[in-house]
Amino acid sequence: MKYNYKLPVFIVIGSLFTLGSCKKDFLETTATDRIPTNTLETDSAVFEAFVTNGYIGTRLQDKEADGTNPGFGRGFEYSMASSFTDESLYNNDDNTWMVQRGQLAPENLGALGVLWGRSYRSIRECNYALSVLAKIDMSAGHKRMLEGEIKFIRAFRYLDLIRNYGRVVLMGDRVLGLNDNLQDPSLFKRETIKEGIDYAAAQFAEAAEKLPQDNGGNWVSGRATKGAALALRGRLLLYAASPLYNAGTWADAVTASQQVMSLNKYALYQGGYGNMFLINESDEAIFQRLYTRNANHVHMEIANGPNGYGGWAGNTPMQNMVDAYQLTNGLPANTSNPLYNPANPYANRDPRFAATILYNGAPYRGRNVETFIPGGKDSRDGQDNWNTSKTGYYLKKYMNDAYPLQNPWGNAGFQPWIYIRYAEVLLNFAEASNEAYGPQAVAPGSSISAVQAINMIRARQGVNMPALPAGINQTDMRLAIRNERQVELAYEEHRFYDVRRWQIAAVTENEPAKGIIITKNSNGTFTYTPKVALDGRRFETKHYWLPIPRSEILTSNNQLEQNPGY
Repeated sequence: MKYNYKLPVFIVIGSLFTLGSCKKDFLETTATDRIPTNTLETDSAVFEAFVTNGYIGTRLQDKEADGTNPGFGRGFEYSMASSFTDESLYNNDDNTWMVQRGQLAPENLGALGVLWGRSYRSIRECNYALSVLAKIDMSAGHKRMLEGEIKFIRAFRYLDLIRNYGRVVLMGDRVLGLNDNLQDPSLFKRETIKEGIDYAAAQFAEAAEKLPQDNGGNWVSGRATKGAALALRGRLLLYAASPLYNAGTWADAVTASQQVMSLNKYALYQGGYGNMFLINESDEAIFQRLYTRNANHVHMEIANGPNGYGGWAGNTPMQNMVDAYQLTNGLPANTSNPLYNPANPYANRDPRFAATILYNGAPYRGRNVETFIPGGKDSRDGQDNWNTSKTGYYLKKYMNDAYPLQNPWGNAGFQPWIYIRYAEVLLNFAEASNEAYGPQAVAPGSSISAVQAINMIRARQGVNMPALPAGINQTDMRLAIRNERQVELAYEEHRFYDVRRWQIAAVTENEPAKGIIITKNSNGTFTYTPKVALDGRRFETKHYWLPIPRSEILTSNNQLEQNPGY
């Protein structure tokens, strides 16, 4: 997202329950890096900059991005959201292992401790912007577009709150001031999940009515569009219909995704699965964050690269994730599959595997990856062995080989972060359509079935996986869709929420964090020995929702209700 705005202002902003003061005395001077409130409320250019700054949030924790502030979710941060799941293990911990081990507490949420405060801070800023908008001198059409953006940002923040905490406090359009009663019980009343989802879905719908179809040309690339609002609304309604939420219908989720599909604006990228995450523009990306050389983020290559190349390992894929990739005949990778060779377990895999994960023998930057022992350059016998992967794998997705891995500072880290893309819309549609109408039925108002939607993703150029079996039943289709989401959306911040909304986390998140030990034999062959990369992985029922930080509970004078079990 090409925003380089730095606009701290003399506005009361903070988390929902924390307010600051700008009381003057004769010693106070105006900081030169701040813009007074009256300027924000009268200068249209400054106001628009304030709105676009809403796409990013305040950096509240160490190692949140690098050189630029966080956006929605976690995005490109050192420990990605995948490392709270069975997708990856963050090699150097950075407060992620406690999540994997089920040690979350209201006093310590580790790397997940910023979501509540940052979301409500952003919501307050959006409410303030809406209150100012009427005063700004600009065309009615431009005001309408900015109103759509503000409501889009606010809805996205509520989506983030709902998927992490369940029941949320709905602020409406209120803007709290220093003279307001901050102990008003309504400020801390958590609504039902359905009420929260209905509100956020309505906000996305209102935003869609006011936003443009395209954000190119005169629109700054990376800003919200009609399609982005509709697509995220579709995601929210899919969550609503899922077992954990039980606050909506599958039919409504189908209709929501159909609205995006019927725009006829988006398509699956056909230039190679891995390349899609390296380029700034594609027909598949619906909403994304773009970075420039003046707004660096985490240098992905050195942060996640193998130690033999000078990398820090970072988010290292688990064997759990490797096992999810089918072979090219569309069957699981196990000994009952005629294409599977235990002596060469990475051969004949779904092409998305090699585009996502670096494994022993994978070609990378002029040589093959060597995670074997003894002597492998990317094993504990290689250089910088403190950065050796604990799982035996390294991340490939998002890595741009054109960027330097060593000494990358200022010359790497410019790939986009895609918040939502068309493949997810098809996956959302397929899941909802299968649940509402079955795998082969064409949903009312649609032109394709759930099976056809999945087959479109599998048939994309560069993937070319076989179609799902003809006549597949609803139960098997459900499992196929879940597997397709796992591999297609790997490392894109979906797995954490998917296993929870499906209510299968008690299985997936209680499995050991698996890795592999690869031993090179004297005859040049390899022996593959499973291992546990991180012990103590644990999930309890209470972990379906995050605890609200204890500091927020105390600030509310204990009026804010904590999630069960904490």
